[in-house]
Amino acid sequence: RVRWFQVPPQGKGALYLRPLLIGSGAILGLAPAPEYTFMIYAAPVGTYFKEGMAAINLLVEEEIHRAMPGGTGGVKTISNYAPVLKAQMDARSKGFADVLYLDSVHKRYVEEASSCNLFVVKGGAVATPATAGTILPGVTRRSIIELARDSGYQVEERLVSIDDLISADEVFCTGTAVGVTPVSTITYQGTRYEFRTGEDTLSKKLYTTLTSIQMGLAEDKKGWTVAVD
Repeated sequence: RVRWFQVPPQGKGALYLRPLLIGSGAILGLAPAPEYTFMIYAAPVGTYFKEGMAAINLLVEEEIHRAMPGGTGGVKTISNYAPVLKAQMDARSKGFADVLYLDSVHKRYVEEASSCNLFVVKGGAVATPATAGTILPGVTRRSIIELARDSGYQVEERLVSIDDLISADEVFCTGTAVGVTPVSTITYQGTRYEFRTGEDTLSKKLYTTLTSIQMGLAEDKKGWTVAVD
């Protein structure tokens, strides 16, 4: 069965493609399924956050952890999203767009938000938490790392402490759904920290560069885009 729908006009949304792999074999119990079904669904979508592409406010979560070493934090699976729902709902009820999680061992290193990676900018240096099994290695994250380096920025994939975060000049999130979203404030232990946003920021520059490539407005020197007739 084919379902027809209208792709949102350019600048108003996007066609979101989601590949899925689910266990569909007849089994009841804790064991691998004997059969799997692969499918792709397509859906027209708008912006992920209710703020649209405007800067967002995040809340640092210290008690609930999205993933742990030795787990499945580096894999895009449902087990990485169910644990964040309670913390995310609580944060949104307080006016925050999303939650920022810390590592489960030391509780002082930033990992990622509920569904997107994080970048911090200090001077001419850019840092993003290293993917060491507890952070999803996002495709948009990888693209932004490449584009920032192409623009002459030093990009480090390393441990990013909470001190690195709150002393940053600029903070932004990346992901397939969120694109490149600037962060206006982050609240940690009751204190609200503000960051630079607006036109004269790295996040804005990278957002413009990435979307220009995606929409065919700029030359794709990376081989990222594929023309579909």
